[in-house]
Amino acid sequence: MVGDVTLLRPFWLLALPGIALLALWLWRRGVGAAVWQRAARPELLVAMTALGRVTPAAGRMPLWVALSLPVIIVIALAGPAAERRDAPAFRNLDGVLFVVDVSEGVTGSEGWPDLQMTARFALGALGSRPGGLIVYAGDAYEAVDMTGDLRELGQTLSLLEAGTVPDPGARPDRALMLAAHVLRGAEVIAGDVLVFTDGSELGPETLRAATELKAAGARLSFVALRDVSPQMQSHATLTGGQVFGADEVNALTDWLTQSARPRLERQGYPLLFWHDLGRYLLAFGLLPLLWLFRRGAA
Repeated sequence: MVGDVTLLRPFWLLALPGIALLALWLWRRGVGAAVWQRAARPELLVAMTALGRVTPAAGRMPLWVALSLPVIIVIALAGPAAERRDAPAFRNLDGVLFVVDVSEGVTGSEGWPDLQMTARFALGALGSRPGGLIVYAGDAYEAVDMTGDLRELGQTLSLLEAGTVPDPGARPDRALMLAAHVLRGAEVIAGDVLVFTDGSELGPETLRAATELKAAGARLSFVALRDVSPQMQSHATLTGGQVFGADEVNALTDWLTQSARPRLERQGYPLLFWHDLGRYLLAFGLLPLLWLFRRGAA
């Protein structure tokens, strides 16, 4: 990257040494009048020159004019690009879905206020990405659909308490299946599902749900109420997610801030962030061809 310009496909530049070698070979071999001198009898060459069919002075110039075209094409294919001014607007393709365990074992614990506060800090790290909220206990419900109004989402997070979900128990599998459904409905390409829980009831059913999330292009991550459990770690590893403690606020917010854009670029969406200027170079590359059409250029 140079300044605000980068190359989207720099491997095309590997063709430039080949073009340089071709140019050197053609230069030494001779073009234009030099080729005619080797192929034609001297008296015939004199006659063709008199007729204007061979111009000795123009012998080498068309070579460099012609070779400038593939050089420009190669640079254009390398994808010189400038960053889009509206790039942040495309980050809605990488939304974050908050899944909060509001079962009695979580909301009734001493660490619940800290877990709730961590969720608020994580919400502040979303930037321009949308967020959504799913709450679960014995069943799962979509409390806030995917939205860019993070203030509304934050207010809802603050209101969560014991009894928010009247169904007793804890069914994280239902919450994760609902999360996959919400992400597909919102057409999120590379989302994150962030679960705030004590890790209870994680098992084969939730692993199957994690596989569904991975198929939907999402990572599953956890914020642990207490100690990080092996089950949390295995679920996160399956989908490429992370596990954080409730006290690891800085690590969580840094991860949410830095992980969005690179994921879309790795998944083949770099043009959401960069404006490819190669097409304009291709049009500019036609200009050297005008030299070849001038009278007597052959």
